[in-house]
Amino acid sequence: MNYTETLSFLFKQLPMFQRTGAAAYKADLSNTLELCRRLGNPQSDLPTIHIAGTNGKGSVSHFIASVLQEAGYKTGLFTSPHLKDFRERIKINGKVIPERKVVEFVEQKQQLINDLKPSFFEYTFSMAMNYFAEEKIDFLVAETGMGGRLDSTNVTNSVLSVITNIGFDHMQFLGDTLQKIATEKAGIIKKGVPVVIGQKQQEVKSIFISQAARVKAPIVFAEDLYSINSKIVNNEQGLKLVFSNNKDAQIIDIWSPLRGTYQLLNLLTVMAAIEQLNKTGLKISKQNITDGIANVIKNTGIRGRWEIISEKPQVICDTAHNSDGLALVLDQLMKIPYMNLHIVLGVVSDKKLDSILSMFPKGASYYFCNANIPRALPASELQELAAPFGLRGNVYGSVMEAYRVALKTMNPDDLLFIGGSTFVVAEVL
Repeated sequence: MNYTETLSFLFKQLPMFQRTGAAAYKADLSNTLELCRRLGNPQSDLPTIHIAGTNGKGSVSHFIASVLQEAGYKTGLFTSPHLKDFRERIKINGKVIPERKVVEFVEQKQQLINDLKPSFFEYTFSMAMNYFAEEKIDFLVAETGMGGRLDSTNVTNSVLSVITNIGFDHMQFLGDTLQKIATEKAGIIKKGVPVVIGQKQQEVKSIFISQAARVKAPIVFAEDLYSINSKIVNNEQGLKLVFSNNKDAQIIDIWSPLRGTYQLLNLLTVMAAIEQLNKTGLKISKQNITDGIANVIKNTGIRGRWEIISEKPQVICDTAHNSDGLALVLDQLMKIPYMNLHIVLGVVSDKKLDSILSMFPKGASYYFCNANIPRALPASELQELAAPFGLRGNVYGSVMEAYRVALKTMNPDDLLFIGGSTFVVAEVL
């Protein structure tokens, strides 16, 4: 098989949550553990920074990986989902896994599929661990796929656990309260392994404190360690801010090319995580931190986070897809001056849409569409569900058709936002 044929085989043979939803979800780690055992447990020798959370875990993962690269560490990065190419999920120092490595693994380890019937995520995780072990990386930064306790990534050899925040998402699997969701995320806290919590949320902080105490894991909340102590500047050059260490008042000037204002909380989490890593014996300088954040796009290839596709007319896309994430994105969107607002919108079918649709501006022109995945909500249904919230627009047969029509309709001083689903953004990018 060539690379294209190999991917086609994987997509057909293995249930993939991003495409099919609940059918691909497996609520235990037995398959992952057996996959790794048959590969010689490659994950056991990979010191891992393990990152969970409802929002921000992708950005935090990329920031930390970039900082580690700047500090001279050979860094593996495992994230999901991919936007354009499957290989984005598996990177070393920003370079995706070679096509031949994907083909070789599937050809040589096809028996694992026959014997264990793994999910797409389980099999991809085992491929990544095998590749990272072969390449003898210094550190792995691993983003959970969903939850934490029962996520495949939870079999890694953690040296630091990070939980960004807790919000409502994937409730059919993780629970219908913040406390239940937090309990699942807290499942990544391991015996004796330091844990950083990005946001101190009153509703759930005791869950993290209790779990950390249970397994004797040192725990810190990011906002107890660092604070933002100057006016934030967000312009075409990027996001500029100053952090201070609450203990010794050390000042760190930060510039981030990721311009979403929600990155403030993510960067606070990153600062705290790096401090904890240095306490474990790593040597990460202030310069490594500032360079790692400034070079995050170049070093890791991250995309889809408040990404500005065009300046005139202004076109912005963002992968935020739950109520907490979209609230932050839409708040920033409403602060941008424009003549007319256009929104290309698509969602997946297993979201609770009332809380999401109620946040979108009523005066915009909507271009309803659905990504080319089975899990997408048909555009015509989205149009019907959006109408009671005062969201008006036409239905389009594809994401790209909606995007092209929006571009043709716009004036130079108009603003276009593309979002609602990672997969809508992926098709445009």
